Amino acid sequence: MRTLLIYDIVDDRIRTKVADLCLDYALQRIQYSAFMGDIPRTLSEELWLKISKLVCNQEHSIELIPICAKDWVERRSSSGKPKPVAPVADDDDGWGERSNDDDG
Repeated sequence: MRTLLIYDIVDDRIRTKVADLCLDYALQRIQYSAFMGDIPRTLSEELWLKISKLVCNQEHSIELIPICAKDWVERRSSSGKPKPVAPVADDDDGWGERSNDDDG
């Protein structure tokens, strides 16, 4: 079953343990607190139980979302890096050259 798991967990230690669990279940990190992958339903339920025990009595928000094959095929994704920007000289304010006219 294709699965998307996203979370917001306040405690750093618990958040790291949840991320490690996701990796242990062969989910791939797609963002800092988001994982996706293809795991059997039984393992998905097992993962949910383990995460639930970890976050017990902690402030958190977790979503484990199964995605059907049809929707998985139709998903869209994008990733990339920004283009490098030319360095700006220390005396350049980005507004171009200035006129020395006193008129304005």
